[in-house]
Amino acid sequence: MQCPHCAADDDRVVDSRSCEDGRAIRRRRYCNQCEKRFTTYERVVQFMLQVKKKDNTREPFEREKIEQGLARACWKRPVSAEQIRQVAACIERDILSDYETEIPSSVVGHIVMQELAKLDQVAYVRFASVYREFKDVEDFVAELAPLRSGELAE
Repeated sequence: MQCPHCAADDDRVVDSRSCEDGRAIRRRRYCNQCEKRFTTYERVVQFMLQVKKKDNTREPFEREKIEQGLARACWKRPVSAEQIRQVAACIERDILSDYETEIPSSVVGHIVMQELAKLDQVAYVRFASVYREFKDVEDFVAELAPLRSGELAE
């Protein structure tokens, strides 16, 4: 494993434990070169699920992209990194249980929005503004109406 701090590949595992309901192994590692610690996650790759983008291109499904999108939406919000990881794991589980070979990016975005609405409403609106490509204030108002009434727009 390559150290993210110094790029050396001389490390040792300090601690291993099961996580994500037994679907992954979290390993704490120690770099013998720079003496810093870092965490890695090991997951079983069952198959290569493809995400079909708006322009009909396809790319491999990557949970890390979900986590990055969630982290951007939750920036400076009272949402912990662990909560983001848990939501990403839930989203990944749902997607992998329902789709085998291909999933439209619009479905991924919709699932992320549903989970964000439960987690943090400001993060939900931030994500929705990018995902739905808001053009003006009226788009924001239209997205907020279902939140204010207690039900989400489908």
